[in-house]
Amino acid sequence: MTKFIKAFVRDERGVSAMEYAILAGIIAVALGAMAATFSTSIQGWFTGINSKVTAAQNKA
Repeated sequence: MTKFIKAFVRDERGVSAMEYAILAGIIAVALGAMAATFSTSIQGWFTGINSKVTAAQNKA
């Protein structure tokens, strides 16, 4: 039983997949935080573009 536990602890197969999964999770959290932080400014930017396009349409 001790050999099995030692072999299990030393086994490094699948470690890369776990590291990639953790990295993907960190990136997802960071993107979510950025979206929450900048959502107001992005919305304002698109509102400004929309008003400029509407003004240009009204002039034409």
